[in-house]
Amino acid sequence: MTSLLPTISHWINGTEWSGAPARVGEVYDPATGAITANVAFADAEVVDAAVAGAKKAYLSWRESSLTKRTQVLFAFRELLNAHREELAALVTAEHGKVLADSLGEVTRGLEVVEFACGIPQLLKGGFSEGVSTGVDVYSIRQPLGVVGVISPFNFPAMVPMWFFPIAIAAGNSVVIKPSEKDPSAANFIAQLWAKAGLPEGVFTVLHGDKVAVDGLLTHPDVKSISFVGSTPIARYVYETGTAHGKRVQALGGAKNHMLVLPDADLNLAADQAVNAGFGSAGERCMAISVVVAVEPVADQLVAGIAERMSRLRTGDGRRGCDMGPLVTRVHRDKVASYVAAGAKEGATLVVDGRGIEVDGADEGFWLGPTLFDHVSTDMSIYQEEIFGPVLSIVRVNSYDEGLALINDHPYGNGTAIFTNDGGAARRFQNEVEVGMVGINVPVPVPMAYYSFGGWKNSLFGDSHAHGLEGVNFFTRGKVVTSRWLDPSHGGLNLGFPTQT
Repeated sequence: MTSLLPTISHWINGTEWSGAPARVGEVYDPATGAITANVAFADAEVVDAAVAGAKKAYLSWRESSLTKRTQVLFAFRELLNAHREELAALVTAEHGKVLADSLGEVTRGLEVVEFACGIPQLLKGGFSEGVSTGVDVYSIRQPLGVVGVISPFNFPAMVPMWFFPIAIAAGNSVVIKPSEKDPSAANFIAQLWAKAGLPEGVFTVLHGDKVAVDGLLTHPDVKSISFVGSTPIARYVYETGTAHGKRVQALGGAKNHMLVLPDADLNLAADQAVNAGFGSAGERCMAISVVVAVEPVADQLVAGIAERMSRLRTGDGRRGCDMGPLVTRVHRDKVASYVAAGAKEGATLVVDGRGIEVDGADEGFWLGPTLFDHVSTDMSIYQEEIFGPVLSIVRVNSYDEGLALINDHPYGNGTAIFTNDGGAARRFQNEVEVGMVGINVPVPVPMAYYSFGGWKNSLFGDSHAHGLEGVNFFTRGKVVTSRWLDPSHGGLNLGFPTQT
């Protein structure tokens, strides 16, 4: 612990937790390599206190009217919109992505808040009058209770907002465990909720590592878990959470392919390959990491991508650069090891991002945009999620070969096809085994009123994030059969009820 630095603490019962943490983690500025703060790590006692506060708050929040909840949601929306640049600056300071990208992240999260403002419409049930004589049947949806959100480092503002606006609007209380790498965004959001009039305890921030995660996964008062992160951890979260009786949505890793057909606009394809491959330094679960070029266009496409990469400026995200650093030194070194492995395995290293000149401090966690050509499916850079600015070109001879390549991969998060052939595009959207598909759109992240999530090893559980699936995840269905007292209902009849 660096004693002279501030400590980012938990947010419990509507205020910062004032206790002395037994353990802390270090928070870095990735662009300078400097430690900027410590973050408190929760132990079992703090987990219990956080959940207990959330449970107490839930008992009253669930009874609040839809009108009251909507008013709080609208107030939060206005505050978030007014302070989005401040929130974006916090994201850049701890994650490293450029300010424009951070602001875009906040904006996409804001869209889910706006969607949640319509919760009265979304919670409407059904009603059937007179299903039998004097009998009505109707359905209602009710909140779960205390729900947990475990969010990743790459989108410290947006990803939590995939979940908590809908959960809170539906009447739940939320305990969020943000990444210990960039924890400040969650606390800033908590303060906005307090200003919006959300009762204390309905939104709780619990900082920490595996101890905090396991505490939420096993706590009997936590009814659900929403998770976004790598596939191995997603599998662990799903298996552990469900073993303890919770509903779980666990969104995992990705290896997103972009299929480029010979009839595509190659200038557009090259532009978008660069945008989707190197935005946020490739630290996106929806980043394009593999371009599948259908011959004979590969040479032209590779040349176009490489030329555009030469124009990119890597550096401090607060200086107007195109791409910032990676989130930690350890992660930077891991991604750099993939670059070395790709070259060793025989791929053609067209652009090497190691050791580049940057517009930033020498101690920052830098790795520039990297491009491989002639990548084969047996290479580690193809098989594994790298989560960094490394783009691979795989050459194929036909649409069918490219489709088989995508469908054979164990990940199925996002994909894209670039073509001017409507028939090919329609066939692709039907045949590809991936959860989110773009047609001449490289990063097909759905709007908030649709749901986000992948297939195969990119999702554990059967519920995607936000949209109607999100509403259903954070509520339970109940069906009521009703008949009001009437003398004709009396008497004994042990026979099976009939619809009369």
